[in-house]
Amino acid sequence: MTGLTLRQVRKAYGPVEVIHGVDLEIAQGEFIVFVGPSGCGKSTLLRMIAGLEEITGGELYIDGRLVNEIPPSKRGIAMVFQSYALYPHMTVYENMAFGMRIARIGKAEIERRVREAAAILQLEPYLARLPKALSGGQRQRVAIGRAIVRNPKVFLFDEPLSNLDAALRVATRIEIAKLHESLPAATMIYVTHDQVEAMTLADRIVVLSAGRIEQVGSPIELYERPANLFVARFIGSPAMNILPATVTSAGASTVVSLPGDTSAAIPIATDPGFHGSKVSLGVRPEDLTIAGDGDAILHGTISLVESLGEVTLLYIDAGHGGEPLVAKLPGTQNFRRGETVRLAALPGKLHLFDSDGLTLK
Repeated sequence: MTGLTLRQVRKAYGPVEVIHGVDLEIAQGEFIVFVGPSGCGKSTLLRMIAGLEEITGGELYIDGRLVNEIPPSKRGIAMVFQSYALYPHMTVYENMAFGMRIARIGKAEIERRVREAAAILQLEPYLARLPKALSGGQRQRVAIGRAIVRNPKVFLFDEPLSNLDAALRVATRIEIAKLHESLPAATMIYVTHDQVEAMTLADRIVVLSAGRIEQVGSPIELYERPANLFVARFIGSPAMNILPATVTSAGASTVVSLPGDTSAAIPIATDPGFHGSKVSLGVRPEDLTIAGDGDAILHGTISLVESLGEVTLLYIDAGHGGEPLVAKLPGTQNFRRGETVRLAALPGKLHLFDSDGLTLK
């Protein structure tokens, strides 16, 4: 069973440690996505798995074999980069076949593998073309096909869609999802900063920050049950609204006071010792609605309206001195800058975080 195990994996450049003791189990056939802000270490971690970066400490196992000292060509992996790195003077067929020819694989086997990969990626009409005659999305599919023909145990993708325009990103993302379905035994690890790619492609998402794992879980788990403030803010677009609050009643039914002398009951059982504690209240923009009589938990003045057609974003000064509160309302809404609004939260959609930023269970 081809899986990966990372045990206390570390990476340092001289005295500067950039990956801090990562532990992670990846099962065969999983599609794992690494996400996090720029500089969080996601590409470095991927390159360590590939063997392109030396592991400073810890152990990396692929298919149960310790590979710390194994060169990239012997690890059973194939990597797809941001840049297509195609040979401009070779046809699509020749680009896909080149690595196998260097490895002295027979012509019949090369023909079979290239034709199979081309069928999976819908590249058959383009096998005789040069890269300059292809679109960006087609070139990236050739780069993916070059990885497929190697029959790797593990596919590694390092932001493969970042050089494509919006329409091509969508089309190529769909191709990668289909590729995963057509190769169910292949393990895939994908690095991206794009939340849509992460949420739509991943079986599980690994959220990284400053070289450490913040949370691992399914896309829905991370969206609905973030482990801490960092994950809560990072997953979701626009980001979750975070408000300062004080616990005024603790126990089976927690009550917190919010800016503007509003109180909100949170269905979380907290220790009575939290009474009087300073906490953070989180609510996603899409979980806010215009309040009816007696339902408001927040009110404020609209500072900006963004009408996107399918949704309207309201940026609201709620009087807490922080960033504007964002409400994401369906359709086109008739609001104006300077208008006062009262907001309610959908039932069960409030999140509470303690003073250390951890979710109160």
